[in-house]
Amino acid sequence: MSDLPARDLQPLWDELAAQAAHDARTNIAFPGATDITFSQLSHLMTQVLFNNIGSPYDHGHGRNHTKTVEQQVVNIVGDLFRAPASRWGYVTSGSTEGTEHALLDARKRFPAAVIYTSAAAHYKIVELADKLMMPLVVLNTDAGGAMDVADLLGELAQRRDRPAVIVATAGTTMTEAVDDVPAIAAACEKLAITRRRIHVDGALSGLPLVLEPIAGVPRIDFTVHGVTSIVVSGHKFLSTQTPCGVLVYRDPPHAATVAPVSYTGTASVTILGSRSGHTPLLLYAALAGLGIEAHRKRVRACRAMAAYAASQLRGVGVDAMRHPHAFTVYFPPLPPTMAAEWVQPTDDQHGHLICMPQVTTTQIDAFAAAAATAITSCPHAAPLPARRRQDKATVAT
Repeated sequence: MSDLPARDLQPLWDELAAQAAHDARTNIAFPGATDITFSQLSHLMTQVLFNNIGSPYDHGHGRNHTKTVEQQVVNIVGDLFRAPASRWGYVTSGSTEGTEHALLDARKRFPAAVIYTSAAAHYKIVELADKLMMPLVVLNTDAGGAMDVADLLGELAQRRDRPAVIVATAGTTMTEAVDDVPAIAAACEKLAITRRRIHVDGALSGLPLVLEPIAGVPRIDFTVHGVTSIVVSGHKFLSTQTPCGVLVYRDPPHAATVAPVSYTGTASVTILGSRSGHTPLLLYAALAGLGIEAHRKRVRACRAMAAYAASQLRGVGVDAMRHPHAFTVYFPPLPPTMAAEWVQPTDDQHGHLICMPQVTTTQIDAFAAAAATAITSCPHAAPLPARRRQDKATVAT
């Protein structure tokens, strides 16, 4: 490989484009919007280097950054989640980075803290707990995938002398369930656990829920007493088409107090060093360029499509279920033959499809027809009970 001659890569790019276009028809199982395009940013995205290294709140020695735009993005998202004026945040590489930042901040404030999260929460939380060497309690869920708050109360009661870090989920991976954040806060209050942090992982459902609240779905914003941080993804609902996220704290975290690095002239307050200066442009274009009302219409359209999908699937014998707020329709795993054409991630209980803004009735009808054919030849199993806590060996004591 010491001699790498130049080659014509256009055939490869053409092949990737053709494959992506082909797969888009049958890839309706992962949450990623593609309906917003950013041609107006083509020059800045392809011909200018932007590096938002360090804190978004000080420019440092460099000038090739978009930190002013990044601050605007944090403020727009902060306003949507009703964050106070003391808010602090930054644009991340994705929701996992935002959750890691929140857990690291909690560990710095409370070194003996225990993490609590549900069995339906994102798989990365288990990895982050291991990476940060923080004890973890995995909680039961109800049948729809939301955290069992009674189980949380019981686990908290066993460790009232330990600080608690609760990672609530707004939009679980398989069913898009929303944990009852007010009830979580109330459980802490009931046990007088004052050394606590509540972080909301709102990667998928966070923005839709604050844009178009649904009666009966618990609040997930900063008006809930005790919520300390919230993270959302950009590539899921906002169609940035490259992974990113936005982390917002109620108050500045411990990291905000560190001194600047002499070389960069800015404080090292983020998980990463160099950070993309392009993703804030995409986020700002999506948020401010379209405006809030356009995004509310997108939410309503996605929910209507999900309701249609659930109805069509039930019509062909699939036990399809959906939370009222959700873009996700979940069902018992379909026969393996479906995977030959359709992308079908499953866990031990469910398969699903997700009605992001670009999904059409034509796709839903085709999926339902394929499901009907598959279950006729190989009937699927009955739904399994709610996920229970993992083996006690993985649970903190």
